[in-house]
Amino acid sequence: MNIKARSFINNFSYTITANFISLLISVLVVLIVPKLIGVEDYGYWQLYVFYASYVGFLQFGWTDGIYLRYGGAEYNEIDKRLFFSQFWMLVCSQIIIAGLIIIPTLNLSDNIDRQFVLVMVSLCMIVMGTRAMLVFILQATNRIKEYSQIIMIDRVLYCFLIVAFILAGIRDYELLISADLIGKFISLLCAMFYCRDIVYQKISNVLFNVRETFENISVGIKLMFANIASMLIIGVVRFGIERSWDISTFGKVSLTLNISNFVMLFINAVGIIMFPVLRRTSEERLPNIYVSMRDFLMVILLAALLLYFPLNATLSAWLPKYSDSLKYMALLFPLSVYEGKTALLTNTYLKTLRKEKLMLKINMISLILSVGITIFTTILNENLNLAIVSIVLLLAIRSILAEFYLSKILGISIYKDTFLDLLMTVYFILIAWYINTWIAVILYAIAYLVYFIIKKKDIINATKFIRSLIKL
Repeated sequence: MNIKARSFINNFSYTITANFISLLISVLVVLIVPKLIGVEDYGYWQLYVFYASYVGFLQFGWTDGIYLRYGGAEYNEIDKRLFFSQFWMLVCSQIIIAGLIIIPTLNLSDNIDRQFVLVMVSLCMIVMGTRAMLVFILQATNRIKEYSQIIMIDRVLYCFLIVAFILAGIRDYELLISADLIGKFISLLCAMFYCRDIVYQKISNVLFNVRETFENISVGIKLMFANIASMLIIGVVRFGIERSWDISTFGKVSLTLNISNFVMLFINAVGIIMFPVLRRTSEERLPNIYVSMRDFLMVILLAALLLYFPLNATLSAWLPKYSDSLKYMALLFPLSVYEGKTALLTNTYLKTLRKEKLMLKINMISLILSVGITIFTTILNENLNLAIVSIVLLLAIRSILAEFYLSKILGISIYKDTFLDLLMTVYFILIAWYINTWIAVILYAIAYLVYFIIKKKDIINATKFIRSLIKL
């Protein structure tokens, strides 16, 4: 096995370990906490999680630009003095923006709970914005081991504090949010330690390099807007649900989304290590790598849909307060198929090929559709079923559209595979929604077996190709 393959496997093991721990903690949080705290408190906690997921965009693409421009570089070769200045300039900007959010929130908001949530989100923005630059530098320079340890420290400490609060009889959502912030802050200190030659230098070394900042933002802002649009595809629907129904309904739908996205932790783990590897790979090899990885990924993701049936039965018994919303898992579980393919393959390839404008175009088209559909389902019709099914529909459209453009760039054909993916997911949704018995498991297993037989030759070819890569 060559050095590159061994390095990839080592990095993969680090990220899988970190994300497996994150998965276990997510399972604990998603399954245990809703059972112990009130539905309304859970709703406010999920509102914090929802808003906090967007704080990274208030860097205006600064860290995204660093990730794209320096992806594939060696850590020892980057200009530490330059990044020292960029880091502290970013810290100052995040503190100023947080202040601009907190001051009007305290003065204008009458809802104490929402006021608390927004203040904590602002503090989260400072911590996450500061940590983001260091984490992106580690990812871009392939220091995956250190990145993985930062994530593990964050999630393990978060879990420890939540368990401690639960054992102490504390059931307030405010302390759950505080636990999240403490975990993130300690992980920030860890990131600063790993990048200490960047973070800690003499004040005289500060270079207010406006040109470097502008270049990072000008490159990264396209990716940032693409990411914003991507998150808002679901975010707009969730916002519509939060505004048209009560906070309890929002919390229940959020729980179902969280469960449906469990598998994405592993997909994101692979995507993180794929970017610097692909940046160092010659372009003529990219099409074959894409086809092989796609064949393997879809076989795994479509098989993972079988987990829905035992998971739904177990959760309905464990969380009876949420049984009315868990039925929506039948509609949302295929999220992992389209989001997984987009996160691991399509987006990673588009970033590798520096097609941020194309990513933005695709996500903006999907976002415009999301706004229109959300207005129709949550305001004009107020139909929760339609609003939820629209999430999968929108992500499927985005995934198919992105892969269509990418296939043109790579010179490959994906029409047959796209049709098979769509057929399998629609079939799954129909039997899971309308057949509430174990017969549905047998019906989907039969369909998957047929799919596997159809793809058998492609899987064998993909296996041979990947083996040849490892031997190089």
